[in-house]
Amino acid sequence: MENIEDLLQLQPIVTKQLQTIFEKNRVGHAYIFEGSKGTGTEELMLFFVQLILCENPRLNVPCETCRNCKRILSGNHPNLHQLYPDGQFIKVDAIDTLLSEMSKTGLEAGRKVYVIHSAERLNVKSANKLLKFLEEPEGNVTAIFLTENINAIIPTIRSRCQHIKFRDIPRNLLIEKLTESGITQSMAATVSMLTHNVEEAFALAKDESFAQARKTVLKLVEATFKNVHEAMLIIHEDWLPQFKEKEQVEIALDLMLFAFRDIVSIKANSEVMCTYPDTLSVFKDAALRTSFNTLSTQLQAILTARRQLKSNMNKTLMMEQLILNLQEVKSFV
Repeated sequence: MENIEDLLQLQPIVTKQLQTIFEKNRVGHAYIFEGSKGTGTEELMLFFVQLILCENPRLNVPCETCRNCKRILSGNHPNLHQLYPDGQFIKVDAIDTLLSEMSKTGLEAGRKVYVIHSAERLNVKSANKLLKFLEEPEGNVTAIFLTENINAIIPTIRSRCQHIKFRDIPRNLLIEKLTESGITQSMAATVSMLTHNVEEAFALAKDESFAQARKTVLKLVEATFKNVHEAMLIIHEDWLPQFKEKEQVEIALDLMLFAFRDIVSIKANSEVMCTYPDTLSVFKDAALRTSFNTLSTQLQAILTARRQLKSNMNKTLMMEQLILNLQEVKSFV
């Protein structure tokens, strides 16, 4: 388990919420922890289970040294049962086994806890099988359902659980996690603008095609501050051959939008955290030579192109028009 300081930094509201539940002795019979991967759902689940089973909690934090805490961390506590999907679904047989374990009289005294991982994978039969036990648990029992999407859990289970919503991981923490895994600061800063999911961000950062897309976008942005002919050449020689699918163009336009937002942010505050820290000197120069009104109009031009893309406008015509629009409004201060 991460220490309390890390949990408070990652999920301050949820951590405090769980501590308050424990402090006021209001531990319920069922919870749904909803959050995307990397947001701390499993870490906070372990924290909560440790807290309610700990022999010596202090200031609403588990001691981590008592017998119960150690057994929870090692996965050997007889009152804690965790269930994972087997393939695509959580099957009825697995629920039967879980309920059999939960009803055994040989378990230790105190609260029993069962955790359903990827609870959205409960099929209708397994969910209905679990529902009766959820409504009428035998003894002092708490259920925790972990999911990325609460709406994928059947309504009869949702309505019987307290919903604990996890926020997206803060951008600075995501960048920190990525750089600790060997991703460059510049790439981490870029992918953290496209996703808050740690695994998705890491996969994107390691994708060579995304690295090339990023390079092409930055090449075009720099050209728009030079001359229209160079920008048009990049459109036909680099952009159009690389971004053939609608989804690829959409991401590329988003990356372009982030670049112009960087320039606006740098103009307002040179110390701001950028999407492209490796192009800081180029963007600072553009910020010095371009007015806020011009940058605002250029941002609107990119947003217009995004809307045109959704209306299935010809991609070549759309990009040529975008470059002309970016050039027409260019003025220097």
